[in-house]
Amino acid sequence: MKGVLIRPPQISDCAAFIAAVKRSRTLHHPWITRKPTTTQAFESYLARFSYGAHYGFLVVERKSNEIVGVINLNNVVRDSFQSAALGYYAFVPHAGKGLMKLGLLLVLKRAFGELKLHRLEANIQPENRASIALVKKCGFVREGLSPRMLKVGGRWRDHERWAVLAR
Repeated sequence: MKGVLIRPPQISDCAAFIAAVKRSRTLHHPWITRKPTTTQAFESYLARFSYGAHYGFLVVERKSNEIVGVINLNNVVRDSFQSAALGYYAFVPHAGKGLMKLGLLLVLKRAFGELKLHRLEANIQPENRASIALVKKCGFVREGLSPRMLKVGGRWRDHERWAVLAR
């Protein structure tokens, strides 16, 4: 896509990634609490992608080569399910510029093409309007509400279930 590319995170991204996480704390609060903030945590994050059950992508702005955000395909289930859970977050100062939409469209293309997935699901707190707007723009459909689905910030929180199927 014009404007961004996606690529797997690498150990050489560690310093830039951690700096982006730290400067984006206010943006991510209260939606996300578990992001790598140390070298050790970043190395653990990378290790998750070596088993085939998780795929990680950095969204990178072509012009500046800066990390715009992260998109992960988590808990990939194969066989007759061919599905994954989607996780993502943008970094300051790139949030709200449409770059994550471009990145997510690239990830969808990869997920449904190369990875041969059939379904992606995003679970989003109902108050997170920016996140809901992103998945809507990328063709996701709201399927329902999961009460007290995930513990975030020490509290069990409701999540809306959004999904998109391979076309």
